Amino acid sequence: MAIVSARGGFKSPKKQLADVAAGARKEPALPGDDLDLDEPYILGREALDVAMAWAIIGIFGMMLFALVHYMSMILIPITLAIVVGLILGLAADKLGSYGVPRAGIALILSSLVFAAVFLIANSLAQPVSTLISEGPNLVEQTIARIMPFLESQRWLKISPATLTNGPLSMDKLIENSGNILGVVTAQLTPAVIQGMIFFAALLLFLYGRLRLRRTLIMAFPTRRQRLIAIRVLNAIDKVLGYYFATASVLYFALGISMTLIAYFGGLAMPVMWGVFAFLSSFIPFLGITVMTLSVTVAGILTHDTLLIGLLPAIVFFTVHLVMENLVFPAVMGRQWEINPFMVFLAILFWTWMWGAVGAMLALPMSLIAMTVLSELFPDRKTVPNLPG
Repeated sequence: MAIVSARGGFKSPKKQLADVAAGARKEPALPGDDLDLDEPYILGREALDVAMAWAIIGIFGMMLFALVHYMSMILIPITLAIVVGLILGLAADKLGSYGVPRAGIALILSSLVFAAVFLIANSLAQPVSTLISEGPNLVEQTIARIMPFLESQRWLKISPATLTNGPLSMDKLIENSGNILGVVTAQLTPAVIQGMIFFAALLLFLYGRLRLRRTLIMAFPTRRQRLIAIRVLNAIDKVLGYYFATASVLYFALGISMTLIAYFGGLAMPVMWGVFAFLSSFIPFLGITVMTLSVTVAGILTHDTLLIGLLPAIVFFTVHLVMENLVFPAVMGRQWEINPFMVFLAILFWTWMWGAVGAMLALPMSLIAMTVLSELFPDRKTVPNLPG
């Protein structure tokens, strides 16, 4: 049966079918158009396929994290060597522009890193040994100084008996300190082995850095992909090199400030406090927390008055706060920012995976990840705040 068209003409059934087919080609049906909204949607094979795909990804992720944790003995020094090598990338390129051969560049930079680690370890060896030997006495003195304040806070329900018979008694603390020393001694040999792996990996990485870079770039088949790889690698070198060079200068100034604070605040071994302040600043959030607590305890032990004892910690925290929130952003600008919450999660995760070294590597790996994402997706680039 023929139907009258909008223009007043007649359309045959054959013409109608042709028009319907043309309209289907012009306006493809959207997913779900054929569903009856009045009937409940029943999960079918497609939903099961999606769930299965995500389950496979989750299982792969758990197995990968388990493998990373299991191989931490090898992966920690190698990862640390790669990160340090990337940080030194700009310095290596600068030496290469002066005509220094690859072997010379690797030897010079790895020797400088070894010298810096040796000087830091040597400067901290005596204070740390003194702290370990005097640990029980320091704990006893700290408790004696803080006890009157704790007793005045009735809601804490702390009395001298709590520190005599309970888990906070001196006998328990001395026993636990012995256990801690045993753990540290047991971990000494693996730490030495990891240190040897680190320096060997760093030397070889610096020597073959350009060749590894070229191999990675040529692994992509198309010219566009190779250009993207070059841009990403250049951005990683620039971000890590510039950030850690600037941070080293600023944190060195912070270390000098802490040395002066410790000296005028009457704390023992002011140089040690300056070195601790310099090193702890490279670990966001956790570093400043541990450092402030340590200065607080040292001040309370040194001075008779509680307020004067807290003064060095207050001054240090204020200086660190000003540097991190005013000086550092003014020098670095806002071109490299990371969400502080993401950095906090990264620190917690890598500390859980690899301990103290993982906490130190959390920020560099976060910088690398955010740089890769920002270069691969420039239209959706988000500029992260780098906390200190």
